[in-house]
Amino acid sequence: MSASQETQTGGGHVALSLQRAVDEAQRCLLCHDAPCSQGCPGGTDPAKFIRQIRFYNFKGAARTVLGNNPLGGACAYVCPTDETCVRACVRSGIDRPIDIDGLQAFAVEYGREHGVKAMEAGARRPHKVAVVGAGPAGLTAAARLAMYGYPVTVFEARKELGGMLRYGVPESSLDSAKLDADLAEIKALGVEFKTEHLIESEDGAAKLLADGFKAIFVAPGLWKPATLKLDGIELDGVGDALSFLEECRTDTAKARALVKDKNVAVIGGGSVAMDVARCARELGAGRIYAIALESMTELPAQADELGDALKDGVVIKPQCQVTRIIGEGGKVAFLEGHETEWIEPGKLVPQNARPIEGTHFKLKVGAVIQAIGQRPTDAVGKVLTSAKKQGALVEANAETQATSVAGVFAGGDLVRGAGTVVAAVGDGKRAADAIHRHLAGGKEVAS
Repeated sequence: MSASQETQTGGGHVALSLQRAVDEAQRCLLCHDAPCSQGCPGGTDPAKFIRQIRFYNFKGAARTVLGNNPLGGACAYVCPTDETCVRACVRSGIDRPIDIDGLQAFAVEYGREHGVKAMEAGARRPHKVAVVGAGPAGLTAAARLAMYGYPVTVFEARKELGGMLRYGVPESSLDSAKLDADLAEIKALGVEFKTEHLIESEDGAAKLLADGFKAIFVAPGLWKPATLKLDGIELDGVGDALSFLEECRTDTAKARALVKDKNVAVIGGGSVAMDVARCARELGAGRIYAIALESMTELPAQADELGDALKDGVVIKPQCQVTRIIGEGGKVAFLEGHETEWIEPGKLVPQNARPIEGTHFKLKVGAVIQAIGQRPTDAVGKVLTSAKKQGALVEANAETQATSVAGVFAGGDLVRGAGTVVAAVGDGKRAADAIHRHLAGGKEVAS
């Protein structure tokens, strides 16, 4: 794609043409201490690259994006900017915010078309560093550590790199080529990747230290779906969001067989549920329902995601709870539930919902997909056996990502719970910087 053209994903993010990018950048108010840059969890610094585009320094803009964010190309298409940098834009008070997504995508694509090299490996250092997990946090940490000069080995349990970007985001939101372009630049830094390599031994991170690695960053993500305990949950036709979205990428025929020409019930009202609904629509599903405990104003999905779902004909049933799944011949046939209200307003947990008498409903569906959250797998729990935890999540210092285990750092969803790609990028950067201070300065980083 030439930077003189525009491309758009199913999610609505657009890579602007050169002329459109310049025109859009000219709208920027050039704020001092720009709120958009302060609002980016990954430190991509939109104020700087917008200013560079405004003054025709397109290559410099590309260096800013990718130098600050090794996944800057992918993030231009999947970041929830309406909740971060775009939301903070001062221009919103005049007419409309700056199209930061489009400018970022333009800068990255322009830079790659013109051979810009935004990242370079630093002078080789003697201390080896291991990264567990090749998702956004792990990839960012690996790239930044390589730029500091550390030999980095990334251990990834799956066949391909990218984590949720590869296996959890619909192709219509982020095509594989854009992710692969980011990965190619990270690989060029000399990072070693060991795929299909699951670290699952008891206290696996500590054992990596014993094997000669001087610091470990653990960011394997959350790959165990949360599931409901309902009558009928074992029926053929009941699935979970993680498996379904992965199959949409790796085994489309299997994913299509689950939903094609069937009414589909998606349980959940967040971003993942909307992704499932979109993929089901693309694979030929009939009527699609999104059933959530929250009200329309409380749904965790972003406004643009909800808008896209409604345009796709998804029937959103807010303030509803599924009570059972009914089968015929061992397969899903119906779903039952009722409307609910909160016992304590604002406390958005299932235990706080109570049924409203007389609101029972029954839907004819052929597939039910649960999109109600995720947690660490049992293997991930073993990697950091001795680290302090809050429930299933690992405790880490908010400024350094250091855990309670000396030399071991953690980030991404394993620490914060299911979150955004750009937040994971920020974790990876903080961890890499802290590891560098730890190894170069010979000082422990307190957890």
